[in-house]
Amino acid sequence: MEANKNVVLHVADVHKNFGGLHALADIDLQVEEGRTHAIIGPNGAGKSTLLNVIIGRIPPTSGAVVFDGTVLTGKKPFEINQLGVSRVFQTPEIFADLPVLQNVMTPAFAKRDGAFKINLSTPLERESALREEAEAMLEDVGLVDRRHTTAGSLSRGDKRRLELAMCLIQKPRLLLLDEPTAGMSRHDTNTTIELLKKIKSRGMTKVIIEHDMHVVFSLADKISVLAGGRIIAEGLPSEVRGDPRVQEAYLGGTHQ
Repeated sequence: MEANKNVVLHVADVHKNFGGLHALADIDLQVEEGRTHAIIGPNGAGKSTLLNVIIGRIPPTSGAVVFDGTVLTGKKPFEINQLGVSRVFQTPEIFADLPVLQNVMTPAFAKRDGAFKINLSTPLERESALREEAEAMLEDVGLVDRRHTTAGSLSRGDKRRLELAMCLIQKPRLLLLDEPTAGMSRHDTNTTIELLKKIKSRGMTKVIIEHDMHVVFSLADKISVLAGGRIIAEGLPSEVRGDPRVQEAYLGGTHQ
């Protein structure tokens, strides 16, 4: 399928096999710039495998991933990150022994210098501009009052917001979120929804994997449904909600 001119991410005819297991088959996914594209499906559908292919953690068996005209397939994860693609993982990946503020400053150094060249013992006062930027980002995610707290002591929900801040300070053009509200209370989930809406207003493109249909229907401009490693339905939220194939494969009666 040919990508249209507004598509910033094109996963083109991607297949991924693990031995005899076909984890992904015939995946053609087009994500338009500035939009929020949700990927839903039951456990084992291939959602996380698809994100790992996009960010270069695992190679596709065949097919290609193209971001803003650049083929990502074959590039290393850090090279893809440098091109403007960031991912928030299902299990937060943070520097547990460092203060919250330094967690956010570290990827900012990496983005600026092209590699993790920062000595983590360097006094923050020597980088006042980055510190101010990191504090502003922590204000956005509601963690500025905890900037001197050791990151490992945060709650699960706060760790997820911290990782989001660590991604956002890199100013990605494309943000991939793997279950961004998993394990959160309803209050924290709604706070995260409002934060992601604010990000959308800034024009950032997002791909979200999420089981919580409240989150999906609150944020998504378009939804792709995976089942058995294939896209079985795709469209506007209203179209997907009413698709009997989706209801059978994933949504069921409790999410109508």
